Amino acid sequence: MGSTESSEAVALRRLLDVTLALAAERRTEPVLRAILDAARDLAGARYAAVGVPDGAGGYSLFLTAGVDAATWDAIGAVPRTHGLLGALLDCPRTIRLDDIRSDPRFRGWPAAHPDMRAFLGVPIVAGGEVLAELFLADKTGPQPTFTDSDQQLIETLSAHAALAVVNAQRTERARELSVAEERARLARELHDSVTQTLFSLTLAAESAAAMAEAGGAGLAEQLGRVRELARTGLTEMRSMVETLRPVDVGTDGLAGTLRKRVELLRRVHDVRLSLRARGPARLQDRTVEREVLLVASEALANALQHAEASAIEVTLDTGGEAVRLVVADDGRGFDLPGTLRQSRRLGLTSMRERAEALGGTVHVDTAPGTGTRVTLEVPGAC
Repeated sequence: MGSTESSEAVALRRLLDVTLALAAERRTEPVLRAILDAARDLAGARYAAVGVPDGAGGYSLFLTAGVDAATWDAIGAVPRTHGLLGALLDCPRTIRLDDIRSDPRFRGWPAAHPDMRAFLGVPIVAGGEVLAELFLADKTGPQPTFTDSDQQLIETLSAHAALAVVNAQRTERARELSVAEERARLARELHDSVTQTLFSLTLAAESAAAMAEAGGAGLAEQLGRVRELARTGLTEMRSMVETLRPVDVGTDGLAGTLRKRVELLRRVHDVRLSLRARGPARLQDRTVEREVLLVASEALANALQHAEASAIEVTLDTGGEAVRLVVADDGRGFDLPGTLRQSRRLGLTSMRERAEALGGTVHVDTAPGTGTRVTLEVPGAC
């Protein structure tokens, strides 16, 4: 009895550890991979798989454990939601079988598929919708079939997993929306700045040509206007290209990459730009590094393109329990409530969603004539 209790206690501790780990993960595939590995471990299964139904008879994502890469390649196509897999989707209740081959719903294996007997299928359900299906096959110990205890553990894991999957999917959808909004913002910026500048440049060039044909009166002044417009267009285009540059913190870390970005922008723009950085040069979580850098880039782009600032100061602090980023300018400021009501142009929504996806916050302090201060705080400094 003592051995059984000890084994159950170990399983419950493992389940608790997995639940805490799932709560911290914000991406769907890593969440499902963690669920898959935990379920296989908890139930003592030789094989495990998890699939996300695509609503069209297949799976949009299908992960396996226990099947080596060569065997999986030989099996071929991802399975369809038919047979027992379809039964679990049609009627989302646990299916436990001592021998899967004896069930009338069993459709057989592909040629290279391992032969399996004991089967445990558990749906991951939220709001009445099957988010994913979890499949386990063949016990590895002396017990040949899955037990009531195995089933209860995996069903408990499934209940916790549903919330983690929902949160991860919601975060990824928010990021997709942020990408779409960013593309729309860039299109507006191109139209509002570069396109208008190039249009003015074309008119100035045509006017200069007409003056040349008429004897040259005022030609030098007009050519100066052409030159100034060309410089303005070049500066605007460089700024736009810089906002499109892919973020890469893999080599230099957050502080080093941000320093390079500030140095590049300082060369392009006639603005005093400074950076003060404190704390470790690298963070353990590359996702935090990448997202903080994206927020910094967005805040800098706003200040450079809209604030008419003479100075911008960036402060990065990674030395505490949280990462803290501040981008402050001495520009003209703006009416924050009015801007939020009328436009999403400044990317404020994108910055807020990135912060929330990391469990953090973004605060924007500004008013007309007072400059702007963007403060980001997210957990996970090191």
